[in-house]
Formats: sequence, structure tokens, C-alpha cells
Amino acid sequence: MSLSQQVLFLFIIALPIASIAWTVTHEEVIREFREFCVRESKTCRRISERKFFYLFTCEYCFSHYVTIAFLIITRFKLLFPDWRGYLLAGFSLVWIANVYMGLFGRIRLDLRKERLDINSEEAAFALAK
Repeated sequence: MSLSQQVLFLFIIALPIASIAWTVTHEEVIREFREFCVRESKTCRRISERKFFYLFTCEYCFSHYVTIAFLIITRFKLLFPDWRGYLLAGFSLVWIANVYMGLFGRIRLDLRKERLDINSEEAAFALAK
């Protein structure tokens, strides 16, 4: 595979990794599971259990495990055809996926701020009438 194809695959494979990691660690659809994991990550007796449950609450941590799964599924390697290619691909995918999640988080924050501004302006306008 050429270098340009590898870079393209890097940015494409990072998209579903970011999507899965963000969904598990932030979205409402599995809020109950995440709240359970937060509770268990604080109350379990063994440190290994606390760390296991914590990985479902941190998008950065969880993205490593999602990346490992995607590397197994896709067998994607970056620059080298052996284990070094998997290592480079793994850390590169995690980094790109976390850039995507950071951008998505920033966009969501900006949208939420705009909605609050609009609601406060509409409330002020309604009071002025």
C-alpha cells in the first residue's frame, strides 16, 4: 500500500474509532451503563476493577481499546509491514481519533452556547413586549 493510501486509511479508520469512543463515553443512549461504570470505578475494592470500569468513562482511554479492535479487524499497518507498523498505526489512530473527538466536543460546546444565547435573547425580547 502506498504512503498516500496509508494516510488516507489512517484518517478514515480514525472516524469510526472516534465515533464509538465518543458514543460510549458521552452520549445519552448508554448513560445508565456509563453511570454504572463511573460508580464502579470509584467504589470497587481492587485497583484493577476500578481501572477496568474507568476505561468506559474516558474517551482517550477507551479509544485505545477500540483502536486495538480495529487493528485486529482491518490489519492496518503504518509505514512498516511488521509489528512496528501495528504500533505506529495504533498510536496514530488514537491520536487522530482524539483530534476528531476534540473538534466534535468543541463544535457541540459552541452549538450549546449559541442555543443558550438565542434562548436568553428570545426571553429578553418577550419581556420587552
